[in-house]
Amino acid sequence: MRITFTGSAEEFYFVTASRIADMIRQKPDAVIGLATGRTTTGVHRALCQIHAREKFDTSRVTVFGMDEITNVSRLFPGSCYDMLLKQVVIPLGIPMENYLMPPTYSDDFGRECRSFEEAIDKRGGVDLQILGIGENGHLGFNQPGTPFESTTWLSRMDEKLDERIRRESGSAPDADLGGFTIGIKNIMMSRSIVLAANGAAKADIVHKALCGRISPELPASVLQLHPFAETVLDPEAAALFEEKK
Repeated sequence: MRITFTGSAEEFYFVTASRIADMIRQKPDAVIGLATGRTTTGVHRALCQIHAREKFDTSRVTVFGMDEITNVSRLFPGSCYDMLLKQVVIPLGIPMENYLMPPTYSDDFGRECRSFEEAIDKRGGVDLQILGIGENGHLGFNQPGTPFESTTWLSRMDEKLDERIRRESGSAPDADLGGFTIGIKNIMMSRSIVLAANGAAKADIVHKALCGRISPELPASVLQLHPFAETVLDPEAAALFEEKK
């Protein structure tokens, strides 16, 4: 596991975004997995600024969202589809046929999980997977306790996110909201991985994930086993690392 310590919040966003830009420049038909959230919103903004300045070709790159909220409309501004569309796909001019996303509605999510994996495999597999980390160590919707052998599946959301999504989307109290997510095994099959973490709230869990015991109870700890994984940290998230090399 390579750890990159950045000197400021701004540098953190641009270093992480540069990993995506570099992959596209090196392999114009790369397949890149993206995540959504407060951390990656800033990364995507920096990526768009890099692209506006350098104008590298994005016509053949494939991007996909690693997870999605189920049983809400794709038009809901909090859906992963809507966020990635507005933050990355449209600004970078990525063709819509190269934008792969899980469905939000289905009468057979098991079938959809298999179809999503097949769509990625047909394009050659994942060249770069960008990850955020939850305060409990989750990756995507793979919550603590998720087996490392898990493949794409329908998981649960944590209670705070479930409450927020219901409130913001106007979902009925009995609506069966969930989290469609690629599994831990899918993540580990990516040829390269970048985990991005910023802010003081992530300092403890990042240190445990990278320096502690590898266990399904802390999903992000599995990244210690990947030969081409990098973690990018801002100064606050790196606070518990005694030696910054």
